[in-house]
Amino acid sequence: MSNALDAVIEIFTWVGLGGGLLLAFAAVFLLLADGTWLPARAVVEHVDGGRVVRWFDDDGGVNEAPLSAHDEAKIGAADMADIFYRRGAANRMRLTRSSPLVRFVSLLAAGVLGLGVLAFVVSIVVLFARG
Repeated sequence: MSNALDAVIEIFTWVGLGGGLLLAFAAVFLLLADGTWLPARAVVEHVDGGRVVRWFDDDGGVNEAPLSAHDEAKIGAADMADIFYRRGAANRMRLTRSSPLVRFVSLLAAGVLGLGVLAFVVSIVVLFARG
């Protein structure tokens, strides 16, 4: 039974640490690919095709982006909204600073790395407990 326990702990250690590091590298790559998003205060206006938000970027330019159904549900009936726009890209905005995909991959990497570290600690404790 102890050989099976050792094998399971070692598998969790290697998969946790190796997979966690790969996921962490993927999270960093996704974060860099996501770019820089800056905060802005936007005006919500009604147009023929629905509602849009308009804001000034850091260069003084005026930008406009249509609201998706999800964005409209979050903004509601407000006529002003706090948004984040992408630096260097015209007419791109979202309501959160970080991407949900980057957040998910980062949390997944932290969880898998945590599993690997926990399995490593358990293996050390078992090693010393056996003498």
